[in-house]
Amino acid sequence: MALTDKQEMFCREYLVDLNATQAAIRAGYSEKTASVIGSENLTKPNVQDRIAELKGERNAKVEIDAAYVLRRLVEIDQMDVLDIMTDDMSIKPVSEWPASWRRYLSGFDLADMFEGRGEDREMVGILKKIKWPDKVKNLELLGKHIDVQAFKEKVEHSGEISLIDRIQEARKRARGE
Repeated sequence: MALTDKQEMFCREYLVDLNATQAAIRAGYSEKTASVIGSENLTKPNVQDRIAELKGERNAKVEIDAAYVLRRLVEIDQMDVLDIMTDDMSIKPVSEWPASWRRYLSGFDLADMFEGRGEDREMVGILKKIKWPDKVKNLELLGKHIDVQAFKEKVEHSGEISLIDRIQEARKRARGE
């Protein structure tokens, strides 16, 4: 079944922020009914198919796919602090840093360090703080991407315990039994 013009616009607007209500409003639906219409639209197979198609087109334009994400995660994992340090352990100029460091750095703070007060104050150095990406989180994402499941929590159930059994056990503990 073909989409109406409003449904087509809804699909395109939905990709802006993935908010069905706002997409419905921007597509021309009434603000009073936008929440319901947006939710209903997302349940319609033809609307779902069109949204998936538009997402695919968008991903092709920006060339982002699972392989892209994996490459970036590997780049972050392979970042080595020695890549930005000189032999005397000072930090290289940013222009000499590898692209991965410039791309994925979480933060970079510079602060002048002084000794003395007033006119006798003299700059003695620069404090440089470099915040790099969370390596543990990165490894977790890598593991999820390639389905290592190293971070998956397992909960095994050996039997069934009813709510009544739990309440009785709690009462016994409360009485000190």
